[in-house]
Amino acid sequence: MTPKVLRAFGVAIFSAASMLAAQAPPPAPPATPPLTLQQAVDRALAANPNLLSARQHVAAVEANKITAGLRQNPTLTLYGQGLTLPETPSVSAGNPFFYSANVSRLFERGNKRQLRLDSATAAAESMQSLYHDQQRQLVLAVRGAFTSMLLAKASLAVADENLADYRKTVDLSRSRLDAGDITRTDFERIDLQQAQFEADADNARLQLQQASAELQLLFGSDHPSPTFDVTGTLDPPQVPLTMAEAEQKGLQSRPDYLAARQALTASEADAKLAVANGKTDPTVGAEYDRNGIDNSFGLNLAVPLRIFDRNQGEKERTRYEVDASRLAVTAARNQVVADVDQAWLALDTARQMAKRYNSHYLDEAGHVRDNLQFSYRNGNSTLLDYLSALRDYRAIRISALTANAQVWLAIHQLSFATATDILP
Repeated sequence: MTPKVLRAFGVAIFSAASMLAAQAPPPAPPATPPLTLQQAVDRALAANPNLLSARQHVAAVEANKITAGLRQNPTLTLYGQGLTLPETPSVSAGNPFFYSANVSRLFERGNKRQLRLDSATAAAESMQSLYHDQQRQLVLAVRGAFTSMLLAKASLAVADENLADYRKTVDLSRSRLDAGDITRTDFERIDLQQAQFEADADNARLQLQQASAELQLLFGSDHPSPTFDVTGTLDPPQVPLTMAEAEQKGLQSRPDYLAARQALTASEADAKLAVANGKTDPTVGAEYDRNGIDNSFGLNLAVPLRIFDRNQGEKERTRYEVDASRLAVTAARNQVVADVDQAWLALDTARQMAKRYNSHYLDEAGHVRDNLQFSYRNGNSTLLDYLSALRDYRAIRISALTANAQVWLAIHQLSFATATDILP
């Protein structure tokens, strides 16, 4: 080839390569390592926007303590008056200049400042406890979504396994059709059943994608990553405590119960503050006057006469608020005990169900499926019997996985009810 032809050939190759590169799909995002349960919880606590918003609100309520602790500002009053002097200026003969300066301050009685600070502190502590309660709810949601995703992954594995096994049956039936052992109609009946197994796999894959999106939403992700994955087990663990111990942990750690007690403290401080606000607060002032060449200094005292308004309404209102807060503490305590007891009963029931499936029904269903699969492939059982065994095996496997997941969900609910990590 001549140099001109070689150059033209090179340009053509480069143009074709550029077009192929432009038409090529973008590279897939790199896969991230699968998250453990604790990593998922930590990620949600660090990035969930609702929790971050609540954290800012707690900081705003904390700032109320600054306002409550402030003392009364003094008041400075300046006054001046200048009158026209006669033609012959003389201070003694004409009207003099006059000006004055007055400084006064309200002095609170009844320890009002400290009571305001006590009320604001109790309110801030109660808000902090409510924030911890929101954290507790987020952790429960993350643990539940994590367990649901593990269940969806396991269900997809079961559906893929059943589909793969049935495809082997279809392939074997196709070989038997080619050999003349079965009719075309029999083969088509077998092949038609594969649609159900394919649909099961597609539905399981969809459930996994939905569970992944739900979990990532708790992380604050607006667009779920298709490569997101989790790792863990659904095998039921041992729970290292009794129901009475769980109740005690709940009463010691539940933030909503603590918030109710702190709200009672705030109500009691408000009631004391209402009584203090009924006391008279005097205003003391000092004044300096300059009148021409004369100087004077004086003191003044202003005392409101609390004849009609002695803050009776606030005293009555806060008294009822204290009674309401005491009843709310009792209700919160009863709720803690009820939540723990119900979570414990749910856990006990879930463990019994999981034990039945894992120790008996799961092995039995696998044994029946294997026998009928072997029997059908050797022409000793009907297609309906084999399909029934496959469906029973899949239903038992899914039920066993669901029972195991229910144990974990019950453990998460018990951790939520006690506000502690039941499992280390």
